[in-house]
Amino acid sequence: MNREFIEQYIRQHCSADDYTCTIDESDSHETRFAQNGITQHLAGPKVRIELSVSFGAKRGKSLINQDDEESLAKLIKAVEENAHLAPEDPEHVPSVGPAELPEVQNCSDATQALTPEQMVNIVQKSIDKAKAMDATVSGMCEKHYSTNYMFTKNGFTAVDNRTTFGHSMTLKKGEVETKVSYEAKDFAAFNLDDEFARLASQAEALAHQKPFDAQKIAVILRPPALNELMWYMNWMMNRRQSDEGLTPFTGMLDKKCFGENFSLYSTIMNPEILIPRFNMLGLPSKETSWVERGVLKNMPADRYWAQKVGCEAQFPFNMYIPGEDSSEEQMMKMVPRGLIINRFWYIRPVDMKRGELTGMTRDGVLFFENGIVKHAVNNLRFNEIPHEMTQRILALGTSQLSSAYAVVPPILVQDFNFVDKTSF
Repeated sequence: MNREFIEQYIRQHCSADDYTCTIDESDSHETRFAQNGITQHLAGPKVRIELSVSFGAKRGKSLINQDDEESLAKLIKAVEENAHLAPEDPEHVPSVGPAELPEVQNCSDATQALTPEQMVNIVQKSIDKAKAMDATVSGMCEKHYSTNYMFTKNGFTAVDNRTTFGHSMTLKKGEVETKVSYEAKDFAAFNLDDEFARLASQAEALAHQKPFDAQKIAVILRPPALNELMWYMNWMMNRRQSDEGLTPFTGMLDKKCFGENFSLYSTIMNPEILIPRFNMLGLPSKETSWVERGVLKNMPADRYWAQKVGCEAQFPFNMYIPGEDSSEEQMMKMVPRGLIINRFWYIRPVDMKRGELTGMTRDGVLFFENGIVKHAVNNLRFNEIPHEMTQRILALGTSQLSSAYAVVPPILVQDFNFVDKTSF
């Protein structure tokens, strides 16, 4: 696709007072498998062109997935007609102008060089390992190369390229079902033997399951579980909602409302994780401290609200939580008994003003006592307020990659609030 042609065409033919155009390209390969068989391989390039225009404060937006001249002409006509019909937007802000962006490396040569044949081989090895333990495995092996390009009438022009590799496996043996997933920008760091060993270990532990009643109890949250919980909390840290009194962080800037040993950053310094050069609003990514040693230092804010209240417009673009050096074995010895949580799912808000979330455990819950894992237990539903939970952190492990956009540690938390059993 010729991005220069698209930009030139829109600049020449768009008559709006202002505009922002984003061009998202992707070239993906996805090998799906189910019940020990490869079911399909999807591949091919895609393009998404979104144009937002304004006449004064009257705005319109539309998108297309074709890049020929006829399609671009239809896009401009449609979006300008939409803008003329729209009411004035009281929160309208002009498009962004030129900005200094970080120089980052979001592409992996190993990921780009990965062939469909290699992906099929990875899947077949996963299937062979499952068959060897008389089990079935399902999942997907995927690689993506994507480009995000943005330009505005006010002079912002930027491009961001990135790669991601992922491999997920759900193993089923008898009544036991559990899952592991791997996601990173760099395929070279992937080790199928390690991932499958983790999957098999979870399945083995879950084969010896005993009933367990909901209660407050110490938990070790493994990195994927902490990652999932913290992304939802980030969503509630919105500056505007907090200024309007709708979140627990109202009036809490520069105050301690997290645990002393908890910090949260978006970083451009860690080469393990993806670092978008800019977000969809054209805001450059930069090193940002959201929480520092328990003190709330910054909150996400869009450009309108930042202009209104005089703060900086900023958004979380990745997540880094510094850890310490406690091992899981050491954590288990710090409390008389507790649970090890692999992952959460179906996380939803209960009370936005209090910051309370609910959700369920998944992919295996292990009970330990006197420093030793005893057996697995049934899944449980929790109700927790994440920022208050961080005040009960007893120990942190070493930070590690938990998704392409997150490096976080395992943590030991006292009195995690489980409220019910679940049947799946």
